[in-house]
Amino acid sequence: MCKKMMHYKRYQHWNKKEDVFVVCVDEELNSGYNCKRAKPKLFYLLFLSFISFSFIFLCKLLSVFLCFFFFIFFFLFLILFCMCADSFRSEEAGLVPKTDINSCSSVSNGTICCERSSIRSDVCVMKGVVRTDSASSRITLYKNNGHSDYVLRDTDENDEVLQHEKIRPYTRKWEKNVMDTIDELDLVVKGKHYGVRQKCDVEHDVPAVFFSTGGYTGNLYHEFNDGLLPLYITSQQFNKKVVFVILEYHNWWIMKYENVLPHLTEYPIIDFSGDKRTHCFPEAIVGLRIHDELTVDPSLMGNNKTIRDFRDLLDRAYWPRIRGLIQDEEREARMNKEKLISSPSSELKMVTTEEKKDLKKPKVVIIARNDSRAIMNEDSLVKMIEDIGFRVEVLRPQRTTELARIYRVLNSSDVMIGVHGAAMTHFLFMRPGSVFIQIIPLGTDWAAGTYYGEPAVKLGLKYIGYKILPKESSLYDEYDKNDPVLMDPNSVNDRGWEFTKRIYLDHQNVRLNLGRFRKRLLRAYNHSVANENERLRRQSQ
Repeated sequence: MCKKMMHYKRYQHWNKKEDVFVVCVDEELNSGYNCKRAKPKLFYLLFLSFISFSFIFLCKLLSVFLCFFFFIFFFLFLILFCMCADSFRSEEAGLVPKTDINSCSSVSNGTICCERSSIRSDVCVMKGVVRTDSASSRITLYKNNGHSDYVLRDTDENDEVLQHEKIRPYTRKWEKNVMDTIDELDLVVKGKHYGVRQKCDVEHDVPAVFFSTGGYTGNLYHEFNDGLLPLYITSQQFNKKVVFVILEYHNWWIMKYENVLPHLTEYPIIDFSGDKRTHCFPEAIVGLRIHDELTVDPSLMGNNKTIRDFRDLLDRAYWPRIRGLIQDEEREARMNKEKLISSPSSELKMVTTEEKKDLKKPKVVIIARNDSRAIMNEDSLVKMIEDIGFRVEVLRPQRTTELARIYRVLNSSDVMIGVHGAAMTHFLFMRPGSVFIQIIPLGTDWAAGTYYGEPAVKLGLKYIGYKILPKESSLYDEYDKNDPVLMDPNSVNDRGWEFTKRIYLDHQNVRLNLGRFRKRLLRAYNHSVANENERLRRQSQ
């Protein structure tokens, strides 16, 4: 069913305070998840009714001949009116009209073109002689008017500025509080001058992409949604022939994504503030393009790439490391077997048979939270899952957990279960066709569907959203049974992000109604078994 819900501050994407959105809240999504905000149509109906009544009334007063011409006029007016109304609605239905997304796809030499129509991010493209100056947070483009022998004077401080743009290269443009923490860059175009050649400290023959790893970096959802995916979208056109220049550079971020970054660029990454050398590029893109939550829109990609292509990139990125982990484990297993060589062979055979039998069962991975929104009856849940016929692994990812290890666990699983939160971003590690069950605490309906449910469907997962009842929330023991916190979470969210965060995100755990949750698990089990049977059937052909 669809419910109206005002976004709370942290999730506010749009620039009109009075906007009301329609969000589909459904327990299961198999194909498509595309509810758009509703626009009141009462005005249009009243207006058309008035015109129709006027037409009938005038026909009684006028001759048949005049009535015929009036009918033609009315018919054409109606068509024009509907076309305009549809056009108006289509432009407001999304964040940005698709025709405006890549308006700087063709930029003349010696100019800066900035795309500022998106509510999510600004992107500026510079072509020509591009030079960095980290000390002044400036990138300068010199207008050489097509002269390949263009040289620069020793100093250009007094050169005429032909164009000046400012940009904060981060993809949360609508959130002023976080954008104020992002370093701002000055982009300038200066005229051509001849004189003593000033050499670049480092001269590159490939374009650069400038972006920030500040803001919400440190939160897994934001690292993928605001960082890696936009970086993939923006840099794919260069086929790794591109240099990344990072503002608010973090060594830990480079190490965390050391497996992925070489699949996006084959060049060393530059710390903009830490590297004081002058870097020169033939082209620069400042800022990252972003399509939607945790997804890639193929209609906006020149090569029709999708979120599945990004997931394939992750697969290529992590498998070399996973193979190394497997080899380490096999070596350790051989050593342990040698130690047990004196044990009775029957005992060893029994253990091996049991392990093989267990491996044939579909696998469930529970992403367990370490703070709020924990599953209070987790042990009972695990037992019930095993009784249904699954094998279960409980994963408790820490900030320092190597992503390749998490990828390995989820890539080999059939079902992922977790309570709404940033860790649900790990659904990107699931194989298309797998099942993702998201437990939705009170007050998180919209965020759960928008940030994880919809993107999971686009990846090709079978998504099942389990919306808890008030009695399944720990808040049920803290508030009166008729309190809006329990009975009307939307009204609490309307009061602001701080209330949502304090009540629903930071101070709520869940105690699942196992009988009710079991129904979702049975659907997941049947789906997993059917998938495996289909895989075996194809192998036998």
